[in-house]
Amino acid sequence: MKYKIAICDDSEADRQYVLHMVTSWAEGAGHMVHTDTFSSAENFWFHYAEENDYDLLLLDIEMGEMDGVTMAKQLRRTNDTVQIVFITGYSDYISEGYEVAALHYLMKPVKEEKMFAVLDRATDKLSRNEKVLNFEVSREMVRVPVYQIWYADVFGNYVTIHATQDITVKMTLGDLEKQLDERFYRVGRSVIVNLTQISRVTKAEIKLLDGTAIPLPRGAYDGINRAIINMR
Repeated sequence: MKYKIAICDDSEADRQYVLHMVTSWAEGAGHMVHTDTFSSAENFWFHYAEENDYDLLLLDIEMGEMDGVTMAKQLRRTNDTVQIVFITGYSDYISEGYEVAALHYLMKPVKEEKMFAVLDRATDKLSRNEKVLNFEVSREMVRVPVYQIWYADVFGNYVTIHATQDITVKMTLGDLEKQLDERFYRVGRSVIVNLTQISRVTKAEIKLLDGTAIPLPRGAYDGINRAIINMR
């Protein structure tokens, strides 16, 4: 596989250090990579306007005018497939990863084995994003990439899949669950949610990145939080 990777850090030494690890990982894993480095969020955005096909973004948080979290939030408005990995010297920002569906946080100084493990996870997720489900709707076949499914709920004998468009099909929620992967979590008897699309969880509801609020059944709070933690 070939992957396009961006490294964004205002420290030249850190950029070169991360670049060296990415190159070593690619050689060892047998992947082809195209890697670009950027010294600021603004520099990345200028380039991204012309080339917006990055698979993975290794992003420092503490930078100049625009910090890494702000940049990631802007990016997520138009791109929900790029894998974002934050690299930071501080643990204070970890809670903000919910809002941009960050794959992981790496603490500086980054150890090679941890970087390699995160890169393996990122490429695994990218390969799984290619999976597509087929649904027959009004005698037509509708193809839905799994990564585009935000959540699904059931009413009677019908399930509605909420993706870039809502699709309602006659099936059980259990049958849909069997076709999904570990990104998805069954919340009670009536909802399956994509864990990567959750922005926050309260005792009463799950809030998704697009603002959708899903009521949380009594007793489900601890379970979904454990599932989110295990995904990271």
